[in-house]
Amino acid sequence: MARKAKRDLTIEQQLARGPVDLPFLALVMLLVAIGLIMVLSASFASAMYNLDPDVDTGGDPLYYFKRQFAFAVLGVVAMFIISKIDYQHFRWMSVFVLGASIVLMALVFVPYFGRSGGGALRWVKIGPIRFQPSEIAKVGVIMFFSAGLSKRSSQLGPPKKWSKRTFTGRMAARLDHIGLLELVPYGAVLLVVLGIIALQGHMSAMVLVVVAAASVLFASGISMGWFIAGGTLVGAALWFIITQTEYMTARIKIWQDPLSDLQHGGYQPWQSRIAIGSGGLLGVGLGNSQQKHLFLPEEHNDYIFSIVCEELGMVGACVIMALFALLIVRGYWLALHARDRFGTLLVVGITSLMAFQVFFNIGVVTGFLPPTGISLPFFSYGGTALAIQLAEMGMVLSVSRQIAAPKAE
Repeated sequence: MARKAKRDLTIEQQLARGPVDLPFLALVMLLVAIGLIMVLSASFASAMYNLDPDVDTGGDPLYYFKRQFAFAVLGVVAMFIISKIDYQHFRWMSVFVLGASIVLMALVFVPYFGRSGGGALRWVKIGPIRFQPSEIAKVGVIMFFSAGLSKRSSQLGPPKKWSKRTFTGRMAARLDHIGLLELVPYGAVLLVVLGIIALQGHMSAMVLVVVAAASVLFASGISMGWFIAGGTLVGAALWFIITQTEYMTARIKIWQDPLSDLQHGGYQPWQSRIAIGSGGLLGVGLGNSQQKHLFLPEEHNDYIFSIVCEELGMVGACVIMALFALLIVRGYWLALHARDRFGTLLVVGITSLMAFQVFFNIGVVTGFLPPTGISLPFFSYGGTALAIQLAEMGMVLSVSRQIAAPKAE
């Protein structure tokens, strides 16, 4: 009976029931487990002293760990459920995910729903759940771009014929020839998303959204000329902002020399370097960090990797970075072997987003990059962010189920 039921399934349904990629799954679960251990170690002092004005821990040293663990369980369940969905459904879902993220980001400015923290208005609170809608927007942009750009070679049809008799027709033909008209809808979506995030003052989210979009555009085969032009424009904009904005100029100066303002902006990066240096080669031992005892701010969040270096040493930090590197490489391998272009673009976008988050976070805590406010995937405290990251891994695993299928457009 079971064999007959299996024969009744379509080829697509049978493919969607294939095995997930075990190396990728094992790496994700290992990083999540290590991340939970480090959140427990790094956060108990802050939770016990309850000094965060935005959070009432009740003096419970396990407060942050228990919440992170609960969201990790929720995220793992979501990952396995999503991994069983035929990823072709993510095509039509992309519009709804992107639209929902835009609506949720707009709710940030509604007094009843919007919540501030750390001097920024980036959170939405619906019932007991408090989260940053920009996390969903990153996924929405990747899904929307992947769904649209996956059609560009096989489903767009022949180039549209423009009338050469009018100036408008000739200009449209020229813009179509260089590929600008094809990019217009994606540029419009990107501008809307970035505009809302800019109003929230969430610069790190803007960077990650641009990175996610650019990675999908690059993998889809968009002309390198557009990347050169875009990179030049972004570089010029950053130079203008840094040189003409007193706040940004001060941050760059502090990044170059934390001791120049040790009592204010330079305090956190300097304490981070102390933590990393204190760990040495083998670390002071798990749970034995001194910097987490209210010396290093955000020790269980953006700067958790500093505590990793202090407690596990250079060896432990290198092992964790190696695990991230293996996960990223495996992600790109799955993208190269995906059944169709949509699967490739989807995995490239998700993997690139994670890769840049890891690079930016570790670069900041080690002093290689100026502060960006970007968290470390699977490690930094943040329940909804962790759950969304695991949901993204579920999408990758969904694509991996059809990895043995013949290539399709």
